[in-house]
Amino acid sequence: MSTPDDRVRGFPAFGAQGGHGQFARSWWGRAWINAMEDTALDLRQLKQGRKYAAEGRVGPITVSPGRIGAVVDDQEGQYRTEVRLAELTDTEWDRFLDRVASRAGHLAALLDRDMPHDLVEAADDAGVHLLPGIGDLDPDCDCPGWELPCRHAAALSFQASWLLDADPFVLLLMRGKGERELLDELQWRNAPRFVRTGDDDTPAERAYADEPGPLPDLAGFAPAGGPTVPGAPGIPAETFALLAANASQAAGALLTSQPKLTRKQDAVRLAATRPETADRLRPAENGEEFDRAVLAWRHGGRAGLDVLETAWTPSSQAMGRARAAFTEVVDDPGEGLDVERNQCTVHGTGVQVRLGKDGLWYPYRDQWPAGPPETDPGALFAALLG
Repeated sequence: MSTPDDRVRGFPAFGAQGGHGQFARSWWGRAWINAMEDTALDLRQLKQGRKYAAEGRVGPITVSPGRIGAVVDDQEGQYRTEVRLAELTDTEWDRFLDRVASRAGHLAALLDRDMPHDLVEAADDAGVHLLPGIGDLDPDCDCPGWELPCRHAAALSFQASWLLDADPFVLLLMRGKGERELLDELQWRNAPRFVRTGDDDTPAERAYADEPGPLPDLAGFAPAGGPTVPGAPGIPAETFALLAANASQAAGALLTSQPKLTRKQDAVRLAATRPETADRLRPAENGEEFDRAVLAWRHGGRAGLDVLETAWTPSSQAMGRARAAFTEVVDDPGEGLDVERNQCTVHGTGVQVRLGKDGLWYPYRDQWPAGPPETDPGALFAALLG
């Protein structure tokens, strides 16, 4: 079972962030923010909450099963606010843990502070919904406002996305179990129930009850450092090291069931993540197109490249949010905004924001990626037009 400390985690207050703040880098963090934003009826409260979060007005955050809470400061005073999320039932936890234990890659990803898409999808198939949806987040605050969420709960929710980005176990704790408890239960599920000793099946707990023997004397052991990669005629050792690192990344992608990249996409990825290879990978023809793709990957990974290469048609509600955000940040309402499919272009400026299928907005200037994505199109318009 988990210790009390494992089921109540405290996090120090975030300081003020430069600019408008960047929220929810991870896809599960974006799902959290989307659940809040899609439920909100007053966009002004979201905008004010985003500002409060970026200004560091949220105090230390406490996370425990079913809730996340903090004190939020504004010009009218300090208010205690929390956001509640229903805990999973024992039956739902059993189903989820069975899914995690079924593949070694799932546990490895969680320990690496990642939340694989296929794990969440497998849990959904089993009737266990880890990520919040519309109406699942229940904000509460002792301020006099009636909006749900109010600006204080919105600020807390935006900062919560930073915690989720860094550690998906924060979400699992809100769903009811701490990290230590989860790891103990997974270890129990993966442990052998019986071991073979001679002709009998002996329960594992009895077989492993004996005290282990002493460890060998390592006093004289002197490691020679990390492994060395030998070269070959005409092939430097650095190339082998690069190939090994690239193979490791590919293996990690397979473990998390990411779609296979095309040859062109893989060249872009390698040039973006290993800049020393960019000149050799850059094609003689369409070099500028390749450079643009590399920049898109550096800012947004594979999702950023998809936004560059593929236009799609999102919901009218999503694009309506971009229109509303634009009118809030421009000084001159006469500046027009063209909306075509997932792209919003400001007249005569070269400024454009594009909505990705991951729910993030990507900034562009003169058809070139202009920075990392954001959850708020208004923040991008303000930065690009400022």
